[in-house]
Amino acid sequence: MTVSDSRGQQPSDRPPRAGDGRPAGAPPERRGGILMGRPFGVPVYVTPSWFVIAALITWVFGGQLGDVLPDLGGARYLVAFFFAVAFYASVLVHELAHTLVALRYKLGVRRIQLQFFGGVSEIENEAESPWREFWLAFVGPLLSLLLGGLFYLGVRAVELSTVPGVLLTGLMISNLVVAAFNLLPGLPLDGGRMLRAVVWAISGKPMTGTVAAAWVGRGLAVAVLIGLPLLSAARGVERTTTDTLVDALLAAVLAAIIWNGATGSLRNARLKEVLPGLRLRELARRAVEVTADTPLGEALRRAREARAGAVIVVDGRGEPIALVREAAVRSVPEHRRPWVAVGPLARDLEPGMRLSADLGGEDLLRAVQATPAAEYLVVEADGRVYGVASLSDIEQRLTAAVSGR
Repeated sequence: MTVSDSRGQQPSDRPPRAGDGRPAGAPPERRGGILMGRPFGVPVYVTPSWFVIAALITWVFGGQLGDVLPDLGGARYLVAFFFAVAFYASVLVHELAHTLVALRYKLGVRRIQLQFFGGVSEIENEAESPWREFWLAFVGPLLSLLLGGLFYLGVRAVELSTVPGVLLTGLMISNLVVAAFNLLPGLPLDGGRMLRAVVWAISGKPMTGTVAAAWVGRGLAVAVLIGLPLLSAARGVERTTTDTLVDALLAAVLAAIIWNGATGSLRNARLKEVLPGLRLRELARRAVEVTADTPLGEALRRAREARAGAVIVVDGRGEPIALVREAAVRSVPEHRRPWVAVGPLARDLEPGMRLSADLGGEDLLRAVQATPAAEYLVVEADGRVYGVASLSDIEQRLTAAVSGR
């Protein structure tokens, strides 16, 4: 039940398709499970992990129903499954609240995912002000609180010892728990984004807010890891070894999700800071041009003499047609290199592999997302070859900048 900034994620491995509703040249839409629909134009996916948690809820809740409504018999598991579906419908409402506010602020929403521990709304851009950020985060828990209130009114209108009474009570409690949990002040939870917004408003620096909320989130992860098993043990209810192990496992999984989410939020914020300084012109390697029938050994000799780090294959008119793949070069034993032509070791140039030397920042990341490749031809505005950019060089530069090296 979090709002996620989707920038800085791994490039998609699916090429753009005509007729999928996105602008030409836009990064391809990454699938995230089973597509359930597109409310307000935003795709909603259910991941395979949801079926695991749905089965777990059905099993646990169905067992509890046997004590409350013993006359149900085996039908209690059907009721329990209905509860699991209804609960995640509430989670979807929570996420749609984030989505509607994001669309209102023209931030863009890539997708909504329903998964093992709730849902995620992937917001494409950051809010322009701390108070927009605060409202964007707060609206989700607010909707969960309102749903809890509505289910409470429903509980008052029915008998508690009936199927509707049990379902409405469960949905009331679960929505209130969702709201309370998401209001905890640590990233990646909604409360963490609210804390980030407050610190941002006070300090005037978004990064300061992110660092504060991320470290609080890491503290929450440790508290969950230690506190949830202790809380279960302190209830005074007799528990089996299996119950204890299940509690510890769930606490560990939840703590890992919170810790990794907080760390990812911090890395994305640092990435956002360093992106404006990323320039393709500074990352490109000098390249030598050879024809496809040139032996690899000869091509590498020319590259060494020219102090170049890449090889471009050109046609008879001197026009670039392919880039020799570094990975393919490493796979050829040195004693074979005089006898292997560079042509089979090169990847043909696709339109998206020809990038302007002036490209940088988020435009550069969008370009490599649109056409995944190991190497890109870098050209000047007039079409002249400037060099070759390696994806590994771009990644290393970003990793070094984000880690502070």
